[in-house]
Amino acid sequence: MALKALSSEQIARYRDDGYLVVNDVFTPETIDAAVADASLWQQSFLAGMSEKERAWYVDGSTAVPQQLRKLDNPVAERAPFRRLALELAGVVEGVFGEPGLCFFSQLFFKPPQGGGPKPIHQDNFYFGPRDQEQMVTCWIALDEATVENGCLHYWKGSHRGGMAEHFAPQDEPFNLQIDLARTGERFEKVPAPVARGGVAFHHGLTYHQSANNLSKRYRRAMAVHCMAASNALVNPAMAYDEKYFVPLRAEAAAAV
Repeated sequence: MALKALSSEQIARYRDDGYLVVNDVFTPETIDAAVADASLWQQSFLAGMSEKERAWYVDGSTAVPQQLRKLDNPVAERAPFRRLALELAGVVEGVFGEPGLCFFSQLFFKPPQGGGPKPIHQDNFYFGPRDQEQMVTCWIALDEATVENGCLHYWKGSHRGGMAEHFAPQDEPFNLQIDLARTGERFEKVPAPVARGGVAFHHGLTYHQSANNLSKRYRRAMAVHCMAASNALVNPAMAYDEKYFVPLRAEAAAAV
């Protein structure tokens, strides 16, 4: 049974730290269905991708060839992933105090033996929302996420420090990142392991990153990026198409 709401203590911890890990949210059977669909989607995408898509999506850092770095908009595109997001509708509404909207989602593969890192960043820099506070990412672990296989690390309390300056390497426009040498190490860096079927929730301004996957197994996960229904993306760093927006209504999960 999916998590229907956070307790007042959990919400207080989320607001203080800028993130919260909750394990045992989804059943093994639910996660099995999502992982099976992820494998099918990856195979079909690899078979039909263009050279431009190959440069954007294929993970060149792994020892295992032909591995995707990620796929976009699984909540809008694939029923098993939409079901996961909709089952978190009550949690998201409890954080916002109003219904939520999934405006973007990502399926991360992070393949074994090198699967690429993601540098330090704040999600809100990508999204450019009108209200910086009414943004939350629900990071669902499809495999156990550990320090060895590249779990997320958070900078505790960094969401209270405002927006930091970001830059992107010339050949990696998708890798917007923070240079701590410029901003200073003002916050404590904390690893956030998540059990398979657990969820890490983080504020849109919380600094976070993931390292290489040094293990021999995948570290698959889905990020469900949500905003309050009354919020809007007013200055995004990249384009987010409204055709992929999915309102998060708890009663819709049973229909998927």
